Amino acid sequence: MSENSGSIPFSHYSTSCFQPFISSNPVTSFNPVQRFPTIDRTAFISPFSSVIGDVTIKNQVYIASNVSIRADEGTPFYIGSKTNLQDGVILHGLLNKQFIVGGKGYSIFIGNEVTVAHKALIHGPCFIGSNVFVGFNSLVYNAIVEKGAFISYNAVVTNGVRIDQNKFVPPGAHIDTQEKADTLSVVPKDSKDFAAEVQRVNQEFPSSYHLLFGKYRCSCGLAYDDHA
Repeated sequence: MSENSGSIPFSHYSTSCFQPFISSNPVTSFNPVQRFPTIDRTAFISPFSSVIGDVTIKNQVYIASNVSIRADEGTPFYIGSKTNLQDGVILHGLLNKQFIVGGKGYSIFIGNEVTVAHKALIHGPCFIGSNVFVGFNSLVYNAIVEKGAFISYNAVVTNGVRIDQNKFVPPGAHIDTQEKADTLSVVPKDSKDFAAEVQRVNQEFPSSYHLLFGKYRCSCGLAYDDHA
């Protein structure tokens, strides 16, 4: 890896007990090639979180504690710039189920400046556009969520539906048909303001936590590598 790479090589990591687990995927009959995460050095992955397999994490991403990002079945995953995944979020995907973005297939694609709030489940195949808010304890599976949409707490979005730009999924709603998705209203101002404030707060965390814990993070398990 070149000296100018934006990602962190394993050799730069410290050895502390309270670190994220960063590893390749295990070799299986359906994923016979080991692939390692590619993580921008400005991203921060909190202690007790795991990142496994072909996962791209871009600049200034914040991943809170106890997040599971597991690209060992469905793969690859992409997490865009300034996105935050809050405590207890789970990312996983079904084998050989993808959405095409920019000519490439992804099990999970998450755009820029997305918030995925505490204990939400994002299960591939799934596309989440930029500036989306995914609320507490919500589920997004086999769905396309376009830019600026707001998914409220305890909501379910699934069954191949597409949520249009700037649409609002109410608390506890089950959006499992396109007919339901097409009747959604525009995100109300108070929810849009709330999402913007959550983004503002979480965008300060990567650099602040790097200062608190030290610039480089380590793996407690198998070696982290980078092929950028």
